[in-house]
This record gives sequence, C-alpha cells and structure tokens, in this order.
Amino acid sequence: MSANCSDMEKIPRMKASTGPEWDSVQIKISKDGLTPVVNVAWKLRGDGSLRAIRGSEINIRDENTNQSVCEQIHFSVKNMENSKEERWTFSLDVVVEPTHTYTITVFHFPEPDIGHYRIVNQTPVPGCKDPRIKNSQLCQENGSLWIPRIAAAFTEKKDSIIVEFDSAEYSESYLVSIQSGSVNCSKLVNKENRTRLNVTLECVSSRLSQYEVMIQPYFIGCKNNCESAKKNITRSQSSRSIKICLGMMLIFVGVLVYLLQKASHKAAPVTPASADKQQPEVFQVQERKRVLIIYSLDHLLYKNIVLKFSAFLAAKCGTDVVVDLLDSTRLGILGSIQWLEWHKEQIERSSDKILILCSRGVQAKWRAMCGGKQVFLREDALSPIGDTLTPSLTLLTPYFIRSASFEKYIVAYFDDVCSEEDIPLPFKITVRYKLMKQFEEVFFRILNTEKHEPGRVKQINGLSEDKYHECPSGGALKDAVEAFRKYQLEHPYWFQEELLERSELEDLEATEECDEQKIRITDHLTCVFNSVQLISDMEIQNSVVTINETKIQLAEMHEMGSTLEFNSHTVQGIQLL
Repeated sequence: MSANCSDMEKIPRMKASTGPEWDSVQIKISKDGLTPVVNVAWKLRGDGSLRAIRGSEINIRDENTNQSVCEQIHFSVKNMENSKEERWTFSLDVVVEPTHTYTITVFHFPEPDIGHYRIVNQTPVPGCKDPRIKNSQLCQENGSLWIPRIAAAFTEKKDSIIVEFDSAEYSESYLVSIQSGSVNCSKLVNKENRTRLNVTLECVSSRLSQYEVMIQPYFIGCKNNCESAKKNITRSQSSRSIKICLGMMLIFVGVLVYLLQKASHKAAPVTPASADKQQPEVFQVQERKRVLIIYSLDHLLYKNIVLKFSAFLAAKCGTDVVVDLLDSTRLGILGSIQWLEWHKEQIERSSDKILILCSRGVQAKWRAMCGGKQVFLREDALSPIGDTLTPSLTLLTPYFIRSASFEKYIVAYFDDVCSEEDIPLPFKITVRYKLMKQFEEVFFRILNTEKHEPGRVKQINGLSEDKYHECPSGGALKDAVEAFRKYQLEHPYWFQEELLERSELEDLEATEECDEQKIRITDHLTCVFNSVQLISDMEIQNSVVTINETKIQLAEMHEMGSTLEFNSHTVQGIQLL
C-alpha cells in the first residue's frame, strides 16, 4: 500500500516475523445499531518469529473513493497464548458504506527488507437489502425495510385506477404514477401519520388494458435517488372474449392429445431400467492411485494452493501424491534430475499419472528454454530445493509429445488464478482441464476410467465444483485459491514483481548466506518450543501484553467518509479476545 502510517524499519527476511493470519472478516451492524461495519479479526502466528514482532499495522482503503485510513498498534508479547490457552487475537470494527468495496491489509513490523508477509482481504459490502445490515438505522433511512404491498384496480368507470400501498417510517411523501404507451400521469401523496395510503389516478385510456404502477418514495437517506416499487395491472377482458379464448384453448388441447396418442403407438416402449441408466450413478473407488505433480513456484500464495491441492488429493480422494515440497530430503540427496527420473520410471511401469499444473511461471520458463529471456522467480531463490520445473520440462517434454504417452500425462490449471494462455504450446495437443470446475474428470483420469460410458454417467460424491469445498481439505483449498485471486486483483503486476534480475538474485543469495553465518544460538537469545508456549530470554515487558498509545491519520488531506470505530471492552483501541 502506498500510504503507510509511517516508514518503519526493515530487517533481514530471516529475522522478520512471519506475519499474522486471518481469524474472520464479517459484515454486521455496529453495536449502537446505527451503521454497517466490517469486523476484522486476525491472529498472531505461534512460531519462533513471534519474538521479532513490535506491533501491527492495519490499512483500510475504500476502492470506490480511493481514500484510505490506517491504524498502528505497538505491543510486545511474552507468551504465544493468553490465559485461556488460545492464541492472541485482535479485533477491529470499521464503519463502512453500503455497496462500497474495501481492501484491508494487516502486517507486523518491522517488515522484511525483501518481500513481505502481509495479508490482504478485499471485502465488498452489500446493499442495504442484505439481511446482515438492513436493520441498521442508516439502511432504514434509505428504505431497506419498506415493503409497499401495492394493490391496484380499475374503477367501475374504467377511466381511473385506485392504488393502495403501505408507507414507511423514514419517508413522509411518495410520488405515485402509472404508465402505458403514451399515457403517463402521477400524483404526490403525503403520509400524514397513516400506515396505508391510497390515491386515484384518472388518466386511463379505454384502448389500453395493461399499465405499470410505480411508487417513488423520498427517504431521508437517499432523498431523490431512492429505489422505487413497481407493479403491473391488467384490465379484465369482456365475457365474450374470454369464451372465445377458452374455446380456442380447448381445440388446441384436443389436437395435442390426438397427436400424442398417435405418436405413442409408433414409439418403442421405454422400460424403467433403460431410464435409470441415464441417471448418474455413484462410482466407488476401488484402487489407490499415485500422481506426480509438476508445477512452478510462482508465488508464496500459489505454493500454498499446490500444498492444499495435494492435501485434498490425499485426504479426500485417497491418492498417493508425489510433490517435491513434501520430499525435499530425498530430492536434496538425489538431485532434481535423478529424483524425477526415478519417479517417472515408477509411473511408466504402472497406471499412475503425471499432473502438470500450468501457470504464469510454467509458460515463462518454457519460453526461456526455447531461447527467451531467462526467468528467476523470488520463491525459487528462497526455496531450499530451487527451481524443479525447468529440469522437469527438460526431462518430460520429449516423452509427452509421443501420442502413446498421452494417457500418462494430465494438463490442468486453476482457472481462478491462471488461464489457458499459461499452457505451453506442446501441452495444448491434449485435453486441458480447469480446476476445480473439472476436477471430477481429472480424478477419473487418475483412476484410469471414463466418466461417460454408453448408457450411463458415473460420479463420485463430494468432488463436483459446488461440493468439493464442503470437506475440511477442500475448504482449505478453496480459501487458498480465493486468497491468491484477491491478491492478483490487488496487485495486477504481481508476476513482474516476483521476477528477479541476475544481480538481485546474487544479492539475495549473498544475503541469505550472510544471515546464516550470523545466526547462532546464544545464552542471551534462546527459544524453546513446545505445544503451549514460547520461552525466551528476550527483554520484554512484565505484563503479558502491553498496548502502547495508538495513532491514526488519513492517507489523504481530505476527510474520509468512513472512519475506524472500536469495540467496547477494549484496551486503548484494540480488543484482546
């Protein structure tokens, strides 16, 4: 974010804290019932980097007005957990405007000098009709609770219409109008403490039978821009016209019944058994399969997607997953090429599969192999196993382009964060799958069976696009994809930001080597981990958590329409849950 509360000190990445994690982001009504708010809650990570935290900064930006506000909290933490044996959680209420979108960023300081550990959430606030906020006073003043219950009827003279409707608390006057073709007339009516209003409009034409009734309220919040209510009314036809219509309908129904009976004698009977075959039938997985996943370390959030996807394959689908991130010890001993060759030979001797997850990094590294500009990604440089995609492409591509090998390879991409353009040209000669929209088809490929067969369609419970996230591992995968999608919206040039020049790569490697030499376990700084607390000789406050005076300032000179608002039972602006 371009506007921070202040320029904070930056420290080497290996000494920086790993940043917070979201607890919840909820849209609700403020405790006084006046306005909608977004309640933001985040947790401290219970790891060794806790000792480096000196405070948190929270930035909130209104995407509709590009105005922003930030809150900075200074604190020090002695134990990972509070007296309830729970991780420290911070909560903040932000007053928001309906239909606006807000980007919320939270991070710890001091920040790392390379990269960042920020968490970002983009929250669209719904309109006042949403049940979560419609009862707030602000929304009621904009007509959120108004249910007009319009009733309209032609009078006996058939040259006027009587319109009745319910009034609302925060609107004293209403403009009632009717329209049909060239006919358009209206009348203003005042509430005058009445709950049910009626008005007669005398501009009806005998040639027209259908009219639109519209009621425009004037609430104190939206004034002249309030949403109107509409209803169509139709003049009843004469008895002679009704009889003619009924006669024509009877003739039509008689002809239709005759044609259906005639067709039924010619058509072959359909037995219940043949009809049942057209219904999807549940497929039971009999054999445990193995899949090798090939991917690129495009970004820290994308690495999280790959890990969550691997966990989903293992936990929900019962698949043995081979991925370099989970086999770094053996990979470090054998080396990338030998590690890949060994797994490739195992797969060739079985019915297992190789799944290639295409992304921006896959396309960029393929072009580099074909003579393009060399690609150095930040996560590859920071990973202990380095870039394993390039040797994978070097080894596998010659086998992939052989038609006899197509069944061994599956090409897919997460269409919420990647696209068809991320697929290298050699991989476009086979079927490409979108995840998680077509995951069930991918899993049938892994199982070496077909989803569609003559006379029947097979399915596996819980793997469809609208069901996979109902299990814990699937929910975690969906959250990971959504987090990266929101990050891409916030940072449209994210991939260019992840690319390193050769000089930057050398500086990064030198910095990491220097930091590794400086890290020593001493008596002055000793960290001992167990399941409940962090013991440290670091100098800290006597109290468990202390909150220093917070400060707030606008990122722009003009006043914001939305301000920060804090919960009750707070300690200098921050609630400890």
